[in-house]
Amino acid sequence: MPILYAERIRLRASEREDVPLFLKWVNDPAVCEHLEHFAVFNQAQEEAWFDSVSAGPRAQLPLVIEVRQPEDQWVPIGNLAFMDIHPVNRSAEIGIMIGEKQFWDQGYGTEAMRRMCQYGFDDLNLHRIYLRVFEGNERGKKAYQNVGFVYEGTMRQARYHAGRYWDVDYMGIIKPEWRQSS
Repeated sequence: MPILYAERIRLRASEREDVPLFLKWVNDPAVCEHLEHFAVFNQAQEEAWFDSVSAGPRAQLPLVIEVRQPEDQWVPIGNLAFMDIHPVNRSAEIGIMIGEKQFWDQGYGTEAMRRMCQYGFDDLNLHRIYLRVFEGNERGKKAYQNVGFVYEGTMRQARYHAGRYWDVDYMGIIKPEWRQSS
């Protein structure tokens, strides 16, 4: 897979060397507050996860989100991936995590999602990209709306987290909508 570039970021294939960074992110409660994540992971579990996704379809390999710093240094700040790509329906779920909190609220997640959707529609020939966003994740909803995702429905009390049940909203974008907005 080629490296995907946008204005301030690039998306590159994840490597085994990224596993310790992923582990740091998935074990940070603030980072994972709005993710489908239930327990602390150890190094062996994170490596097993990486091995399983690396053995799967190339289009579903997590990509590392990197931000350009002075002197053309690239710093990893998160990752994103397509999941459950359906070849007949030409649809996929997308997930994103910005693990480095000092890069939150600067538009990097929106930029990464926008570039990943372009890749999905133009190179993978997807027709529909969707995601789940948990109740309370207003920052995420705003970012997804800025990319062009629209609200599709709610699964009521579908997520148990922090001692209570939360709603889960589905948002999606289809290729014709993407074409109009880009």
